[in-house]
Amino acid sequence: MVMARDALPRPLRHSTFSRSTPSSPSPSPSPPSNAGLKPGSNGAVFVSSGIPDLDRILGGGFLLGSVVIVMEDCDAPHHLLLLRCFMSQGLVHRQPLLFAGPIEEPRAFLGTLPSPVSGAKETQINAGGKDKEEKGLRIAWQYKKYFEEEKIGEVQNRGTMQEFSNDFDLRKPLERQLLNSQHVDCLSMRDVNDLAVLHDHCTTFLSKFPRNDDSSVGRIAIQSLCAPQCGYFEKDWDMVSFIRLLRAKIRSSNAVAVITLPASLLSSSFCKRWQHLADTLLSVRAIAVFFFLLSSDEDKDLSKLLTGYQDMVGFLHVHKVANINTQVPFILEASTFSLKLHRRRSLVLERLNQAPVEASSGTSYATSGSCSASSKGSSLDF
Repeated sequence: MVMARDALPRPLRHSTFSRSTPSSPSPSPSPPSNAGLKPGSNGAVFVSSGIPDLDRILGGGFLLGSVVIVMEDCDAPHHLLLLRCFMSQGLVHRQPLLFAGPIEEPRAFLGTLPSPVSGAKETQINAGGKDKEEKGLRIAWQYKKYFEEEKIGEVQNRGTMQEFSNDFDLRKPLERQLLNSQHVDCLSMRDVNDLAVLHDHCTTFLSKFPRNDDSSVGRIAIQSLCAPQCGYFEKDWDMVSFIRLLRAKIRSSNAVAVITLPASLLSSSFCKRWQHLADTLLSVRAIAVFFFLLSSDEDKDLSKLLTGYQDMVGFLHVHKVANINTQVPFILEASTFSLKLHRRRSLVLERLNQAPVEASSGTSYATSGSCSASSKGSSLDF
């Protein structure tokens, strides 16, 4: 009997497990050109404010090509929380930044920018915990090392993914490599007598981001434009003209400008003009520490109206929301929100909640609208 050649038994070969040597870690890939952008309705494009809750409130974030004005509060620097998150979000997305402030060394302000709450380290911790649980499994050490490398690769890929809006840890500074690898331009407005210097910087910066080019997006952050440290402090009309010119240039470029203003230092007439020039207008207000600790009956009743006020650090009020290519106004469900710190590190915005009325202190909502309680035995019984 003759067997076919293919049917002949083949000699057994001893195979050993071979593992490729780990290659050098490749540099983190740069984000795509449209990273940090979100398309909206009517051809609108949004960039993140750095606060996820604020992005949802505004319908997507800060409108590309708009000017955002934040009215400061003299009692607390809550406006810096919004400004730092806005700047950090742009640096995370590799977006060039122009920062101007009434301080001697504006680059020192970059050291206060918060770092995003990365889930990569938390994933590594969770993966390490799972590996400890898998010690009971009888797996060859070669396979175990292979699985560990695969998990580390997945963690690195997750870490390089760019999100539209990040949660930032206010207690942790931004990594230096993000600050050094970006095109960051800083300008000190201290003792500057003419706004032409700031105007020239903004014009040069915006010329790099034409409207017809979607490859890059720029961000402008101006802290306390009308601060007393500036030499042009009493030149109200010059500051109004500067915002008007900046708004015209922003319209024709792929950039967003956020300007904070100390409202208490402005006259009422000029304050209204500045608010009219803003595309998106926000204001922050501080909460006095002793506000809810006073012993008067009026303050006790006021403290009962709010729930969860112990975690509040201030209030955020939305006065105006930017619109484009539409005449329909953007209607908000609420205009005043509470500023809170989640786990004492992340900034959170919540609607003001009113405490329920107790049965002993007043009528409840169930009986307030009843007509049968007042007229017993009446024909009109609802």
